[in-house]
Amino acid sequence: FYDIYKLDVVVIPTNKPVIRKDYDTILFRTQRAKYNAIIEEIKKLHQEGRPVLVGTASVEASELLSRMLKMAGIPHNVLNAKHHEREAEIIAQAGLKGAVTIATNMAGRGTDIKLGPGVAELGGLAVIGSEHHQARRIDNQLRGRSGRQGDPGSSQFFASLEDDLLRLFNYERMSKWMDFLKFKEDESIQGKMVTRTITNAQMQVERNHFGIRKRLLEYDEVMNHQRKAIYARRRSALFGDRLQVDLSNMLLDLLTAIVSRYSRPEEAEAIVYECVRTLAFMPQLSPADLEPFQPELIAEKLHSQALAFYRAKKDRINRLIYTHTSELVRQFPEAQWLQVDFTEGTLRLPVVLSIPDILRTEGRSAFIEVEKTVTLSQIDSLWVEHLRQLDDLRHSVQTAVYEQKDPLLVYKFEAFKLFQAMVERLNQQVLSLLFRIEIYEERQAVQQQRRSRDLSRLRAQHAEDYYFTQTASGPTSPQYEAVSISSGGEAAPQPPLSRRERRALERQQKKRKGR
Repeated sequence: FYDIYKLDVVVIPTNKPVIRKDYDTILFRTQRAKYNAIIEEIKKLHQEGRPVLVGTASVEASELLSRMLKMAGIPHNVLNAKHHEREAEIIAQAGLKGAVTIATNMAGRGTDIKLGPGVAELGGLAVIGSEHHQARRIDNQLRGRSGRQGDPGSSQFFASLEDDLLRLFNYERMSKWMDFLKFKEDESIQGKMVTRTITNAQMQVERNHFGIRKRLLEYDEVMNHQRKAIYARRRSALFGDRLQVDLSNMLLDLLTAIVSRYSRPEEAEAIVYECVRTLAFMPQLSPADLEPFQPELIAEKLHSQALAFYRAKKDRINRLIYTHTSELVRQFPEAQWLQVDFTEGTLRLPVVLSIPDILRTEGRSAFIEVEKTVTLSQIDSLWVEHLRQLDDLRHSVQTAVYEQKDPLLVYKFEAFKLFQAMVERLNQQVLSLLFRIEIYEERQAVQQQRRSRDLSRLRAQHAEDYYFTQTASGPTSPQYEAVSISSGGEAAPQPPLSRRERRALERQQKKRKGR
């Protein structure tokens, strides 16, 4: 127990000395002979007036014994989790004089069977085990239902060579030994040797189970180290204690990884393009800045520029939210929470902000909540995906034994590579979102203004191309579109070009290039 769970085990003595009699196991050649002997034993104890508790390893075995007892005319109760509504009533009657109860391993556990009047003088509760279990602990739990708190009692186990435990271990040797002694089907043997043989078989099963649990623990230990690292980062994002430091370190790691892909000063433009593609941030970088080419120094220079860009963006969004919140509070003085939708162009991320915190910090706490929300969402989604990959990896590495390799070592190596890739992907996705994210309404307005400017250029180009086309082809009746001018002197927004207009514009541009 200590090897696996690193916990000490303390044996607590019983309140009163145990006076229960535990008899040696009775062994038969077949299960049919075993069950017949169990029925005969129940008959004898029932005639003596002692309550009997029969333990079985399965529901099927309990139902088989129940049918055999009905044929023998012995009244009994069955406790096999199929009659859970009567479980308390059956347990209350199990210690009465002449009561017979059949129970599975799980049914009725954790309850004491109290002896009825006069039962202690008859010898107490008699426990009969119809089969030895693979774990000695379960056998001891069945025995322990009798002789509690110093009461008298007895326990007797029956076994056969056809039981699962003996079929797996020592079946052939004991079968040959019984054949040599010419045992008949209904004959049995009982003694210390039989009990010791069954106990050794149980210990061998327990050793196998211990090896399996220890192996599983070694696999889980790999995941546990990764879980601690991820949960530490998640706790930092949740409480915000070290979030700014973590984001700064993530940014430096990401920029170092970007710079490490290149090795020459002439590739400055490629580094700038990678920063724009990943972070929507254009650094000031020239080939002269990369001489000599030292990735660490270049990454630190990019890091300082990126931090300045990011802080300016944070200040702008914080001021915008603070201004909007101040106006909102003047209209709704009792408002406590404010939901602000953010987007990076494809996703829409709602963030709930505390209005008193925004007012108290003059907006500085607003974007901190955005950082928390983005970091937590990315950690959770990527960690769930990583756990699925580890589960698939655990099953796939078992084939490494065919290559004369230890599957556990292969699992540790591959799991570490998966974790590194997950952390790199986490850093990139979190920073990419934070650098690109804007307030949803503001981004929509900026995109609308950009579309309006592009549309104005298209229409001006369209009018110019139409004029030159009409001049070159001769006088016709030109059909110009009316352009309305607003009071401020600017052209009012026009409806978008139709498909026919766009195609005509493309043909006219091709003709101009041909001329």
